[in-house]
Amino acid sequence: MCDYSTTTTSSMATLYNYFLFFSSLCWISIATISESAHEFQVGGPAGWTQPTGKENETYNQWAAKHRFHVGDSLYFKYMNDSVLVVDEDDYNRCGSTKPIAKYEDGKTVIELDRYGFFFFISGVGGHCKSGQKLIVWVMAHHPISQVPASAPSAGGGGSGSGSGSGPGEPPSSSSSSSSSSAIKVTVAAASLVAAVGVMMVISFFL
Repeated sequence: MCDYSTTTTSSMATLYNYFLFFSSLCWISIATISESAHEFQVGGPAGWTQPTGKENETYNQWAAKHRFHVGDSLYFKYMNDSVLVVDEDDYNRCGSTKPIAKYEDGKTVIELDRYGFFFFISGVGGHCKSGQKLIVWVMAHHPISQVPASAPSAGGGGSGSGSGSGPGEPPSSSSSSSSSSAIKVTVAAASLVAAVGVMMVISFFL
């Protein structure tokens, strides 16, 4: 005579093992995305401050030493200053009257949520022209077919004038959404793995 109690216990144990396995796969996939993001302190230990001309490198030279990807963030540390997110034209002429965004909290973290160029300047009078300006080129998570032919020049720095030539137009919102889609696809894939696991468990009892 069949022992239904033993069979049920064995089935529940199998169900639990399936659940643990597919849950682990799902979280590992999501954790991989989280671990890939980095926070960069702009300017290193010196932070975001008006150049004196005695610095070892300009802000753009600092940026050139790093690789920025979608999902990374920039940490601006400063006192009695500000961070303006601007377009290319305002970057080149140090225009601060119509910024895309303005921050004055002293510890600003800005997420790089798209690929392409980001332009930053100080909002304090005279600071930008002294070289307190930054261009960051952000790469997508995966190779893309269209990439600008050249990176921006390192215009603006500790001893520069701040006029400099800027890069081409930043990518449109439609093109920059491609990189965000890559993250969503990865998360969706992880969810799909979990869903398949649940379906397999259900079919086990049918």
